Amino acid sequence: MEQKEIRADYDDRHITVYQAYSPLIAVPALAAGGFVPPFKPGRMTWIKPSFLWMMYRSGWGTKPDQECVLAVRITRSGFDWAVRAAVPSSETGVRKPDVRVQWDPERDLRLGELPYRSLQLGLAGEASRRYVDEWVVGLTDVTPLAHRIRDLVRAGDLDGARALLPVERPYPSPVASTTS
Repeated sequence: MEQKEIRADYDDRHITVYQAYSPLIAVPALAAGGFVPPFKPGRMTWIKPSFLWMMYRSGWGTKPDQECVLAVRITRSGFDWAVRAAVPSSETGVRKPDVRVQWDPERDLRLGELPYRSLQLGLAGEASRRYVDEWVVGLTDVTPLAHRIRDLVRAGDLDGARALLPVERPYPSPVASTTS
């Protein structure tokens, strides 16, 4: 059986998830301290607790429309609600649930696949609105950090790169079904 694990930077009340956007969305969100237009609440948005998986997905914040990597601090109660409500993407079919879960290979510093899977949650409809209006408590632009870590990796300084990574540890799963 394939190992699935939620690893994240969290404390008693909050968890950090990552998203990457174009400057058109990220800059106003950072200025407002939360998601504002042109971000569209209710539309599907994917959150990822794994920093390195986000780096893989966004190409270290260089892919088109993913140039700004945001660390989004949200309430654990909101995150836990989303995990409990999640339906595996592979099982959605014509049904369009508000929360989808997808497990993708976790990544190492060189963005190569690791032998376990990392969680990402797709939020739509009511879940996306709750994310924007209730769960988000802060946004941080981590694009410069992403670029610094990428540059250290490219220079072969894996220890230096590793030292800059956010500290992520196993997250206590709110439901057993997150491993299925």
